[in-house]
Amino acid sequence: MTFIHGTGEKRRGRRALVAGSVGNLIEWYEFGVYGYFATIIAARFFTPEGGSEIEGLVKAYASFALAFFFRPVGAALFGRLGDRLGRRPVLVLVITLMTVATTLIGALPTYAQAGALAPWLLTFLRVLQGLSAGGEFGGAVSVMTEFAPPGRRGLYGSWQSFTVALGLLAGAGAAALLATALTEAQLGAWGWRLPFLLTLPLGLGALWLRLRLDETPEFEAARSRAAPPRREVAEAIVLGAGRIMGWAAAGYTFLVVLPSYLQSSLGATFQQALVATVLANLGFAVTILPAGLLSDRLGRRAVMLSGAALVVVLAVPLLNLLQQPGVSTTVKGAAVFGAGAVVGLMAGPGPAMLSEMFPARVRCTGLGLAYALSNAVFSGCAGLIITETIERTGDVDIPAYYAAGACAVSVLALLPGRRSGGAPDTVPERAG
Repeated sequence: MTFIHGTGEKRRGRRALVAGSVGNLIEWYEFGVYGYFATIIAARFFTPEGGSEIEGLVKAYASFALAFFFRPVGAALFGRLGDRLGRRPVLVLVITLMTVATTLIGALPTYAQAGALAPWLLTFLRVLQGLSAGGEFGGAVSVMTEFAPPGRRGLYGSWQSFTVALGLLAGAGAAALLATALTEAQLGAWGWRLPFLLTLPLGLGALWLRLRLDETPEFEAARSRAAPPRREVAEAIVLGAGRIMGWAAAGYTFLVVLPSYLQSSLGATFQQALVATVLANLGFAVTILPAGLLSDRLGRRAVMLSGAALVVVLAVPLLNLLQQPGVSTTVKGAAVFGAGAVVGLMAGPGPAMLSEMFPARVRCTGLGLAYALSNAVFSGCAGLIITETIERTGDVDIPAYYAAGACAVSVLALLPGRRSGGAPDTVPERAG
């Protein structure tokens, strides 16, 4: 159902697009910064004097993963509020929580200053971020797709993923700028704090935009409708999570975990790893909006299937290429750019596909949980699983196996006619 008709409604739709996108940009900016500075954070918070660097990195990724496991809790909590009270109040609440938690990370004492308390404080703030991020996706995508003009849900929903790319690029840009402007000692001592502290003015701007946001007419109309049976919603959540698990795993492997992998496993410098990450995120950003628009014409699953299948085929050859010392920097740059572009084929149509699987009465909760569950397992654990498995096996191809395996499951879930436990592709709406 769509409620966009005249010029005024279109203006409200564009305002919703900006307000929904900006919070997501800030969220992924922070998650990107944490990933890019993982080695420094590990040294400052998780590695006592004389401790193992690799063990510290594993602990840093464990804290990273823990925040993701609180995303489903946030999706359930804030999603239910969004389906009962409205999208706007939830979006205001989650951006406030994210801004406060992220800013405080930039002010935390390190292990050298606070001892064993430091990693616990960091982990607590990561949990708060996980809760807010869990509510962010469901509320933002609901607002963006419910205000979308007819035949443009794919394009409008793809802005959610596009701001993921912008956030990761902003984080990578901030990290690269600091790595260039500061010495290694300055970066490790205090420079890493600056990107986290920058969240405060960004978050205040996002809060102002969301306070001016209108409630969606589709939500207002759905208030009188009965909620669908919980079993149907649960089955659709499982199916939705399966469809995007490849996006979650490949996205974090190629876009966030890559810097630490290149440094710890392939001997790259911090600057080289960041350049590779920027190229991957540029490729990701370039394809997202065209993929969303294309899904409005060809269908969501067709576009997402192509992206997932390409990762299955290309993940191992791409990683092997990066491992070859004789390959030119230009070719390696093109390879990581291409890896990001393939992930964009899944990320562009993904939000609209999830939105259309659930009626407005349970949309915030349903799509938020599908996304959060998939990301908790396959994004949040990516760095931890990859780093630990490489350490135990010595196999530097593990990231490729991880991304390709998850995408293979998504291919099966996206095939036409596939069901999960008898789940329909969409949960039917019911009259009140």
